[in-house]
Amino acid sequence: MINVEDQLKNPVWHSLKETHKKFAVNSNGVQFYHHEVCPFGAFFDETKTAEASSEYVKKSDSFFFVSENQTPIIDESKVLLDRKIDGCQMVLNKLSEVEITEDIVLLDETFIDEIYDLVWLVMPGYYKKRTFEMGNYYGVIKDGKLVSIAGQRMQTDLFIEISAVVTHPDYTRKGLAKQLISHNTKEILKANKTPILHTNKGNLAISLYEKLGFQLTRDMNWWLYHKK
Repeated sequence: MINVEDQLKNPVWHSLKETHKKFAVNSNGVQFYHHEVCPFGAFFDETKTAEASSEYVKKSDSFFFVSENQTPIIDESKVLLDRKIDGCQMVLNKLSEVEITEDIVLLDETFIDEIYDLVWLVMPGYYKKRTFEMGNYYGVIKDGKLVSIAGQRMQTDLFIEISAVVTHPDYTRKGLAKQLISHNTKEILKANKTPILHTNKGNLAISLYEKLGFQLTRDMNWWLYHKK
């Protein structure tokens, strides 16, 4: 049986083999999430990515290949590299104690639009409404509106990734993200899984994650492509 350390070397691949296999789109030995859920792809053999990406881009105008150290091969007559995002993976070492003063709620389907709008306000990019289906989302509601969230994205039987950690600009510097990450982490530990997260190298939030008990473990790069 594969262990969590091996799974984390290729988290998209193993998520699509286990917990998220219902979202998997397989193409020539390459795996993608369904384009309406999450535009991520993964591979072990980069010689197969050109054909697979040319097929996937017919339904998704842009997408990412996620890889620790391999470089995808593409057919530039159909697919073009937008940019490579130098990312890193962080894994919980030991959760720090955080006082929870906010009322943190598990968000249900009635919050899908609010989650989408908040993510796109703070971190515009590639979050989709069906990304909500990938895992649990926790939030803080103030003044009758959702103002801060921390969700779950990639996951297997062994790990769960914390993602979509965003706070409305009017409610920052109140410790909401810290409490939400801590709460989400505890829920993952209750499920006997390893909490992880991904971020860009140099992100100022890394210091917060480290204070919460996460440690940098490896590079995890995001190759963003778009249809030609």
